[in-house]
Amino acid sequence: MRRTIFLTILPLLCSTVFSYAQDDIVEALNRYGTLDAWSVRAVKESAIIGGKVKYLYEFFGDRDTVETREPYAAPEGYYWRTNNILAVVMGVTKTNNTVFPEKRGDGYCARIETHIESVKAFGIVNMDVTCQGAFILGALTEPISDTKDPMAKVLYGVPFSGRPEALVYDYKAEVGHEAIRGTGFSRLKPLGYPDYPEVAVILQKRWEDADGNIFALRVGTGYEVIKENVPEWKNGHRLEIHYGDISGEDFYEDYMRLQQGDEKTFHAINSRGENVMVKEVGWASADETPDCMIIKFLSSCGQAFYGGVGNTLWIDNIRLVMPEQ
Repeated sequence: MRRTIFLTILPLLCSTVFSYAQDDIVEALNRYGTLDAWSVRAVKESAIIGGKVKYLYEFFGDRDTVETREPYAAPEGYYWRTNNILAVVMGVTKTNNTVFPEKRGDGYCARIETHIESVKAFGIVNMDVTCQGAFILGALTEPISDTKDPMAKVLYGVPFSGRPEALVYDYKAEVGHEAIRGTGFSRLKPLGYPDYPEVAVILQKRWEDADGNIFALRVGTGYEVIKENVPEWKNGHRLEIHYGDISGEDFYEDYMRLQQGDEKTFHAINSRGENVMVKEVGWASADETPDCMIIKFLSSCGQAFYGGVGNTLWIDNIRLVMPEQ
């Protein structure tokens, strides 16, 4: 069975097809979370927009470079994904890279940034798009052909039935740049408010109804928005994961709310092969077992194509902490 099926995250698949031990999943996440191994796709863009060779990075492999225009396929056992993406818009091949390997000591870290990507070909396409950098657990479908319904193009999460205590990572950040809307359908528009990176761990219990709709209970939540510049590395930062209904807790913020159909609601592929929203209909009990885990590091906290151009989040040594570790 193809790996893309694993990433649909339906409860049936989680309990039958995906039978790997949780320890193996955690080991794989932590091993690639060092960000020291990475590979490069060298993609020659269409001649009509200059025909330059651009590079798309992923954090696995042996720093090899492959010349290709083929869609990305994750190797077995690799669950992380950048949103470095190959696009073919109206026949024009274009790339967008927002996550970069950067030297740190004897190894590497990831630099995640928000920037403007332009696609201009006289008489064919003229687009300026605000692109948020993202490093996630999940999958993106390539090639991207348009900017419509952007959340449907990302399948966040992997099947997971463990109950981690925290996500630990090193980071530094440059934040608070003015949010700019750039959807590709109109001119860039400064929005007059600051934008910030966000980091989240979300655990869900999912199911599908007879009509193919997918619903979820929120089992666990670890969520933070980075609202201050952190110019020096902060090592071993710990993001705690809280279980059950956290809406009445002192630390609760609106951005931690259930996703019930707004512009940031996750998507999955149902048993019919349809791309649908995953609507969170409530908080699970504090002792519930999840079947899906989502982790995301984003350089901007707004909806797709809105972001603080210049926001940069550096991350390294990502580690999921399980009980008794």
